[in-house]
Amino acid sequence: MTTTATAGTSPVPLSAPAAAGGGGAGGAGTGRRPAAAMLLVLGSCTSLQAGAALAMRLFPVTGAPGATLLRLGLAAAVLLGVVRPRVRGWDTAQWRAVLLYGISLAGTNGFFYAALARLPLGTAVTIQFLGPLTLAAVLSRRGRDVGWVLLAVTGVLTLGVAASRGGAGGQLNDAGVACALISAAFWALYIVAGARASAAVPGRGGLAVAMTVGAVALIPFGARGAWQVAGRPHLLLIALGTALLASVVPYTLELAAMRRAPRRVFGILLSLEPAVATLAGWLLLGQRITLVMVAAVAVVICASTGSAVGVSDPAAEPRPYAGQRARQDAAGPPG
Repeated sequence: MTTTATAGTSPVPLSAPAAAGGGGAGGAGTGRRPAAAMLLVLGSCTSLQAGAALAMRLFPVTGAPGATLLRLGLAAAVLLGVVRPRVRGWDTAQWRAVLLYGISLAGTNGFFYAALARLPLGTAVTIQFLGPLTLAAVLSRRGRDVGWVLLAVTGVLTLGVAASRGGAGGQLNDAGVACALISAAFWALYIVAGARASAAVPGRGGLAVAMTVGAVALIPFGARGAWQVAGRPHLLLIALGTALLASVVPYTLELAAMRRAPRRVFGILLSLEPAVATLAGWLLLGQRITLVMVAAVAVVICASTGSAVGVSDPAAEPRPYAGQRARQDAAGPPG
């Protein structure tokens, strides 16, 4: 909802769930303007969730696969037009990295939108956060990161209990939860693949081609639904707005934020995304929230923040993965 997912910049290697958000090309921030970085990240999260809410208006006509194809396809078209990647000089290793990156984008976004069709926005994003948090624990040498993952799982289970008692308007849809968990797994893959692709292909060319690969991979599943917008200008505008709000705008803002804040601060700010998604679901979609649900989201945010706070000097850490926005999208996540 990490997005999502999610794409205007190529991912930058981050640590812990600083991967909870998207990527920007370039290195860690300078830390000279943290206040500006905070506004940029909040703007990115808001744009991403607004895009997800907008995409849900397409679901009755296109279905989740069709909406995902439109989002990735239109975002890829924008990026290809702006970046114009020079692919003729790419070797086999570069193509392999970009192709895997594109598949991870398709899986992250496709299953996330499938989850959105069945779950509240905040719930889907919160469950999806398990992907980067688990990856952080697996790749980390710190035992306490396992504790943060267990804390996050506690928060997600609390969401399920709240829903089973009517807190979310009924019991959580099993298929929706499964889709969110699969999206979380693809989000973790996206983080690893994004880091490799960004290292193999400098600039945003790899991202533009990867998004194109992701869109092509979704054609067998979403072409029929996406075709339903043909001849309907208002739906095409919604699809274009989704691509811009959920991909191009958030990743552009995150890139700017990465240049203004240290990686640790960036990760902490992105940990607020489940809260932003829950608020967006309430304000934009009229989805019900309860105090128990708010508490559960807060637990996940605490787990993500705790893991990000533990990040030390970026120069002294391994660089195993990148910004995660792909969860919801892919360019980022997003997610």
